Amino acid sequence: MSTTETPSGIYRYKAGDVVVTAVWDGFNPLALKDGFVRNATLPEIQDTLASQFLPRETLNITFTPLALQHGGKTVLIDTGFGKAGPGTAGRFLANLEAAGIAADTVTDIVFSHFHGDHVNGLRNAEGGLTFANAKLHAPRPEWDFWMDDARMEQATEAQRKPFEMLRRIFGGVQDQVNLFVWDDEVVPGVTALDAKGHTPGHTAFMIGSGVDRLLMISDVTNHPALFFTNPDWAASFDMDAHDARKTRHRVLDLAASERLRIAGYHLPFPATGYVERQGTGFRFAPAQWLYGA
Repeated sequence: MSTTETPSGIYRYKAGDVVVTAVWDGFNPLALKDGFVRNATLPEIQDTLASQFLPRETLNITFTPLALQHGGKTVLIDTGFGKAGPGTAGRFLANLEAAGIAADTVTDIVFSHFHGDHVNGLRNAEGGLTFANAKLHAPRPEWDFWMDDARMEQATEAQRKPFEMLRRIFGGVQDQVNLFVWDDEVVPGVTALDAKGHTPGHTAFMIGSGVDRLLMISDVTNHPALFFTNPDWAASFDMDAHDARKTRHRVLDLAASERLRIAGYHLPFPATGYVERQGTGFRFAPAQWLYGA
């Protein structure tokens, strides 16, 4: 894969014939508390971070959607926080345009799942569509879960918030959403992979073809300092911890076995690199950041 670097917040490389642009949406400085990992104590989490020269009290969680250019299409995988996240996030659109990709030239948006940091950017501050000309694609299991009115009615008040958020985001365009299932080629060069656990329809993607492929792991892991090293740890964000652990092992093992380059939504920017097995877990090896290669 050849690689070129552009201004901060943008990083381009290739997966076969697909031009991949990692577009930084910012970060969330999360104050660490008991319960962030369901089956690890706060001191265990802090010691793991400290062993990798990271702060003990705050975990900086980053957000990096992808823009793919191939065959005359410009495809986004997720849309970032928009104006709905912390003040340190919401930079996706500005960085996308800095990369030379205008919002009205986006042809397709493929959602990995429906957490707010992945979907809120579909709407602008006025409530309109940020990417007015884009076709929308979503995993059918994810859509079926979150768009189930009966399930929303049975939820507690706190549990109802994401259901309501998604009705606001997809309001008026429900009939325009193409629902895909795992193993579908969603758009040319992008195949959906089963990665359930984080959410019911959480999806990873294989991008490109042949030996020169990119595996977009989406939210299979949160910060690699914690969840590559300890793939059995259950992040509080994972809706089904059992399935999330099985998926994490399977996807990271695939990447390690086939020496695939990966991208990940919460990997440190430019959010791409490689995976190797290490003891009972894995190690993330960031791809070398090259300028003008």
